[in-house]
Amino acid sequence: MISNQILQNTIDGLKGITRIDLCVLDVEGQVLASTENQPENCTEEAVAFIASPADSQVVHGYQFFKVFDENQLEYILLAKGSSDDVYMVGKMASFQLASLLTAYKERFDKDNFIKNLLLDNLLLVDIYNRAKKLHIATEVRRVVFIIESSRERLNATLDSIRNFCGAKSKDFVTAVDEKNVIVVKELNQNEGYEELHKVAKTMKDMLEQDEKEIHVAFGTIVSEIKEVSRSYKEARMALDVGRIFFDDRDIIAYSSLGIGRLIYQLPIPLCKMFIREIFDGRSPDDFDEETLTTINKFFENSLNVSETSRQLYIHRNTLVYRLDKLQKSTGLDLRVFEDAITFKIALMVVKYMKYMETLDY
Repeated sequence: MISNQILQNTIDGLKGITRIDLCVLDVEGQVLASTENQPENCTEEAVAFIASPADSQVVHGYQFFKVFDENQLEYILLAKGSSDDVYMVGKMASFQLASLLTAYKERFDKDNFIKNLLLDNLLLVDIYNRAKKLHIATEVRRVVFIIESSRERLNATLDSIRNFCGAKSKDFVTAVDEKNVIVVKELNQNEGYEELHKVAKTMKDMLEQDEKEIHVAFGTIVSEIKEVSRSYKEARMALDVGRIFFDDRDIIAYSSLGIGRLIYQLPIPLCKMFIREIFDGRSPDDFDEETLTTINKFFENSLNVSETSRQLYIHRNTLVYRLDKLQKSTGLDLRVFEDAITFKIALMVVKYMKYMETLDY
């Protein structure tokens, strides 16, 4: 459960204080960490020590100690020397390793709980019982962030976000797939969506020092632990909707998805029926680049003919001609508000359908 590097750092620190060499072995007698060269015959002696009922003993100038985790033997610790001082150091080191096991086990249990909570794998009664057992507050304000990273950088992103949150933070940092790091952040009473956007930007700016394509999404603020999974689902939806309709944004909040949120929840058969009804079997993909550019610029300028023609560097009559041509082919006059809304929604529906098609492959 504890990495060899953590074990090594721990006994290196203890040696720095006590000047006594230490060695940690697993229950098969294999060396996991050591402050000196491996003692001779330590594997055989450790195996014999494991089989004995003793919790400690002296063998060939080394003190042997057993380290337990809830009555389960986890490690064998060797301390070089046979004096009472070495025995005391060995007992202290054993206690330190046992404490590390407890801390890491609790961290693992909390991480496992949060993952199951996010994925809706827990009954309501189990949520509150396990939260109480793990000393996790149930009635505090929280929100879920999702940081989209690459598979190659996932572990590095996890470490960076954990450092960002801080060791004493009440936030939870985990991952439930190969690309996304999840932060369940605890909030103060005065923190709102403006502060959340600042947090998201800080995380994004920090991570972009190592990776360019970073996207951050977050759900709505919830006040009960049972609602954390909802905030997570909202953040996932925000990530997807942002990818479809707001590809120019690196930070996206569920509360700012607008009509994109509604379209994302439409069934594909209904979308296809709508497109057939609007375009009579055609698709916006059939329009040439000039027409699509004109349409998008016209929408950007709130259906203002003069401003659109100015930005496209064309005569006003040329723009009117293009809009008339579009009206003849689709039956929709973009200068009419109702037709413009219908056309805009149709373009968004087509974008959504294309995205869903990519997920099928």
